[in-house]
Amino acid sequence: MELSQRGMNSGKAPPVNVEIKGGVRLKRNLGLISGTSIIVGTIIGSGIFISPKGVLQESGSVGLSLVVWAAAGLLSLTGSLSYAELGLLIPKSGGEYSYIMVAMGRMMAYLFAWTKIIVLNPSSMAIICLTFAEYFIALFDLCGEQPVPKKVIAALAMITLAIINCWDTKFAARVQVFFTVAKLIALIIIVTGGLVWLGKGEVKTFQKGFEGSTNSASGIVLAFYDALWAYDAWNNLNFITEELKNPLTNLPRANTMGVLLVTIIYVLTNISYLAVLGKDGLLNSHAVAVDWGKIVLGKQVAIIMPIFVMCSTFGAANGTLFAGVRTLYAAGREKQFPEVLSYVSVRRLTPMPCVIFTTVIGLLMLIPGDIGSLIDFFSFAAWLFYALAIVSLLILRFKWKSVKRPIKIFILFPVIFLLCSLYLVVAPIIQDPRLEFLYAFLFILGGLLLYLPFMHFQKNKRRFKRITVFIQLLMEVCPSPYVPEF
Repeated sequence: MELSQRGMNSGKAPPVNVEIKGGVRLKRNLGLISGTSIIVGTIIGSGIFISPKGVLQESGSVGLSLVVWAAAGLLSLTGSLSYAELGLLIPKSGGEYSYIMVAMGRMMAYLFAWTKIIVLNPSSMAIICLTFAEYFIALFDLCGEQPVPKKVIAALAMITLAIINCWDTKFAARVQVFFTVAKLIALIIIVTGGLVWLGKGEVKTFQKGFEGSTNSASGIVLAFYDALWAYDAWNNLNFITEELKNPLTNLPRANTMGVLLVTIIYVLTNISYLAVLGKDGLLNSHAVAVDWGKIVLGKQVAIIMPIFVMCSTFGAANGTLFAGVRTLYAAGREKQFPEVLSYVSVRRLTPMPCVIFTTVIGLLMLIPGDIGSLIDFFSFAAWLFYALAIVSLLILRFKWKSVKRPIKIFILFPVIFLLCSLYLVVAPIIQDPRLEFLYAFLFILGGLLLYLPFMHFQKNKRRFKRITVFIQLLMEVCPSPYVPEF
């Protein structure tokens, strides 16, 4: 450990003790409820409230669209079960990074970490916080107040989340539970309203059933693509395995319960939208939940819908930051990124350096006018790494035949998920080939230009010693070595 006893004893820093000399560890603060809320709260963002019409538009019929929503949820469930096996076989934080590292080597793991840390996680944070800001401004407009600039609100939201996650992981988990409950209340209101509407005999939309269903295979694929985008983040709990209480039980249970709960809610919510708005009303709506609220609740009460969307996006952003920074934490611990980024606060026992690093990149991504296209063109990369994680599972089935597995799922589940993942990587490139996909692919490979030099410099730690010690003294952080518990 770089930090000296004199440095630790200066100011208000705690004295060096046995625990600090050996490093500190992140606390296991997440139980079954908070773990499930990480999954549910991060999956359910703004999409289900704003514009779920993509699935209906591509599938062509009410019946087929509901089938797609249910099937996409079941496909996500096969992925979450596969990840549960991986998470208990390799019980390290970092998600795909840790699994690819073991099965395919350090270089492939680095390429995942490079893409996740520099682009995927911070840009997702920025997009979600911008959506939060849009609804915050809409609320000000309804109240007749002068709105604050959107990017300022988004930046303040991001900084607030960073402070929460640097302060205490238990508090961050409670925040996640609170906002998950808030968004579930909103969806329960929508589902209940839809059931009341159906009880009044408003069933015309559903009498058409599968009338108008698309006969195009590409149309069905695009419908699945839209639905699976709404289910994204089903794997987030695997990024924080080391902070989960009793992971042998809680990881598979939370993965299963979270995805099943979201699947049921998504299907029932879409039924409610269709019952109230009808097929044409849903297709013509730009903010489905708001339009639904105006009809069912009335214009005066419908103001609660933007508030619920704000709660939903804030909770999703918190879950994205909470889980996403653990890839940087794991990569720093493996010395593939600056090791100091994996250090943990000796006071708060939180991964403060990696939270701050991710937040700074996220704030920089607020500067461009539109980063939505960035997400679109890197989404295929997310499915590529999902596929590589499942390939890792299959490799380890043969490579570690004799290793005892706490759970072992039916081999057909990961195979089905793998085939679907590969198709979702290839399909958008074939159907709409654009140079942006090539740029995204070149960016991923561009990580190799830094891989060898960075690994070379890591061997000369003296060059980084002063920076490391400065950050340690400034933030009061120290190493957090991995200690297996089972």
